[in-house]
Amino acid sequence: MSSQQNKYERLTERNKEAEAGGGQDRIDRQHAAGRNTARERIAILTDPGSFVELDKFVVHRSHDFGMEKSKIQGDGVVTGYGKVDGRLVYVYAQDFTVFGGSMSRTNANKILKIMDLAMKMGAPLIGLNDSGGARIQEGIESLAGYADIFYRNVMSSGVIPQISAILGPCAGGAVYSPAITDFIIMVKDTSYMFVTGPEVVKAVTHEDVTKEELGGASTHHSVSGVAHLTADSEEHALMMIRELVGYIPSNNLEEPHPHPFTDDVNREDESLNSLIPEDPNKAYDIKELIHSIVDDHNFFEIQPAFAPNMIIGFARFAGRSVGIVANQPNSLAGVLDINSSVKSARFVRFCDAFNIPLVTLVDVPGFLPGTSQEYGGIIRHGAKLLYAYAEATVPKITIITRKAYGGAYDVMSSKHIGGDVNYAYPTAEIAVMGADGAVKIISREKMTEAELADKIEEYRDTFANPYKAAELGYIDEVIFPAQTRTKIIQALEMTQNKHMSNPLKKHGNIPL
Repeated sequence: MSSQQNKYERLTERNKEAEAGGGQDRIDRQHAAGRNTARERIAILTDPGSFVELDKFVVHRSHDFGMEKSKIQGDGVVTGYGKVDGRLVYVYAQDFTVFGGSMSRTNANKILKIMDLAMKMGAPLIGLNDSGGARIQEGIESLAGYADIFYRNVMSSGVIPQISAILGPCAGGAVYSPAITDFIIMVKDTSYMFVTGPEVVKAVTHEDVTKEELGGASTHHSVSGVAHLTADSEEHALMMIRELVGYIPSNNLEEPHPHPFTDDVNREDESLNSLIPEDPNKAYDIKELIHSIVDDHNFFEIQPAFAPNMIIGFARFAGRSVGIVANQPNSLAGVLDINSSVKSARFVRFCDAFNIPLVTLVDVPGFLPGTSQEYGGIIRHGAKLLYAYAEATVPKITIITRKAYGGAYDVMSSKHIGGDVNYAYPTAEIAVMGADGAVKIISREKMTEAELADKIEEYRDTFANPYKAAELGYIDEVIFPAQTRTKIIQALEMTQNKHMSNPLKKHGNIPL
């Protein structure tokens, strides 16, 4: 056999060794735990045959604690680039079969290389996280690697989309990179995130808590709001990422990619004319309106279980991606509180960073009163949403369906903070507050029940409608609910070439 043939065979052997990761035993254990290997995950995420692996033969350079005797090619992370629906993406997948996917200096360098490439080429970065945290044998080298990644996460923020899937236990430094990224997807029963694990919590605070209770998918999806999406399986999570990537552009200099559509732009839904109850205190589901008006009735909701009084997510109108923000009358009457303000503010800022128009559906009775909200900083947190909308320069289309009271009217993408097209239904009530409360403040003299009822009716006729605002030009058009889809598409077409720049500055000081 020629020396050249030997070299080719050696390459084949090296490839097989690298692809075996930590060996078949560890791969079997990974599968037994209901988890895929790093390469299996990448194969599911990317278009068939499109993934190109980089740094396959990298090994660590540690010589402490006998580590020099244990070197595995790849060193616990698979990195490279591939395609999702034909579009370039950069991917890293931590390999739990190799040193528990722990972070080493060389491991970090592999991730940094593709982060730098993603920024140069203007393509999304997707991290598939499954790591035991810092590689303790490397000490400060591991911590330095984490911090280098955090720094690039921050520098990449708002320039390229960054998406994190949590596909195993992630603790300590391993959670902060995902926390900086735009979206976090977790998997029920198999993924966890916490700064300190249950054992440390018990030792320090004496709280007895399970991994699931402390940092499982359900906890971070519904209680903390750390996770944006929860999947039933790893395959489901990776399909969610593929769908999410379809709604967003590759970088901040591009528009979202148009999507082929067959849904009629002039489609009307007469049932929407009776969606809003006559009783202003009766709830309804704003998602019925959303599903009715978007292309193919397809709405990709973000954070559905966290702060359900505010709905956020992606949809398309005439093939064009938009971000939807909507008060949900079905939950706390659609009131603005701390969690809903923070949830929607960050989504508005994401859409603005990546040139995605905003469609806002308003039915808000105000901010939630009470000591827990005031002590928790509702003033500061509510101001985040106000700041986000005012700062956003993308097209902003607003529809007031029913209540728009007080400061909450201002905050929800009103004309006064830069709304481009502001519609209202005939059922809209745009006022400082509800009629009952307003009359009690205005009319301090004693009145009979009949006189009070007359005053409330008078206030309703004067203020609890969209026409005063329309007379002042704060509402551009009062529309029939059945025509909502057509009107939004017209507004999006009209604002398609919107060009607006905020005053030159290093950055604003959002009330964090």
